[in-house]
Amino acid sequence: MSLAAEAFVSQIAAAEPWPENAALFQPLKDDQVLLSDCASSLAVQAYLRMCNLPVQVCCRANAEHMSPSGKVPFIHVGNQVVSELGPIVQFTKAKGHSLSDGLDDVQRAEMKAYMELVNNMLLTAELYIQWCDEATAAQITRPRYSSPYPWPLNHILAYQKQWEVRRKMSAIGWAGKSLEQVYEDVSQCCQALSQRLGTQQYFFNKQPTELDALVFGHLFTILTTQLTSDELSDKIKSYSNLLSFCRRIEHNYFQEHERPGLDPLSIRPSLM
Repeated sequence: MSLAAEAFVSQIAAAEPWPENAALFQPLKDDQVLLSDCASSLAVQAYLRMCNLPVQVCCRANAEHMSPSGKVPFIHVGNQVVSELGPIVQFTKAKGHSLSDGLDDVQRAEMKAYMELVNNMLLTAELYIQWCDEATAAQITRPRYSSPYPWPLNHILAYQKQWEVRRKMSAIGWAGKSLEQVYEDVSQCCQALSQRLGTQQYFFNKQPTELDALVFGHLFTILTTQLTSDELSDKIKSYSNLLSFCRRIEHNYFQEHERPGLDPLSIRPSLM
């Protein structure tokens, strides 16, 4: 099928109503999912709930390999499979569901800039701590990542993934950073987010956008995940408005509006 034909089919599929049996796929929540993947999954779950779009969370040991991009989470909606928050936002927008339509061009550009900040700082810091801090990699990351697989495949896959992430860190200039420098980057990111949020309920206006979903996914997961030390979560706890922001979204979208078949505890990781 040509690219034009694929684009046409995608447009037709995107125009169909959101089904009740939409599914979100992520790694096994109790034994396998890592901090960064849990944060990304929670961000997508939050976004879909903010859009009032039902989705069933499905945990699979091979979710990473099922994904068209090799990254989790991904959603299966009708005949469409879409991975990662950005493409999912565009997919839902094509179906008439958008959280940022009320923003003007300047606000939309600012929102995208802050989303880049979160991805470039918080997500990268999560990956660094998981795979480049040897204590975390040895005690948490490699055992969890490899848990569904038999020996020796478990060790092969874990070290292969670690090599891939460390190569990425080298490519973006993070390989030479110390853990303290990474924590400082996280602190600066949180400071910027805290200043932008101020005393508002959400980052833009009185309604959440995809930025709110993304920030919540990462901050809440860091706050509720036990690592080898508390330094990462302590950086967030320095900003009371960010803590209130996380509580607000948890209360508004994961406690008050539960749908049958959805497990609110699926957003709470247990990495130790």
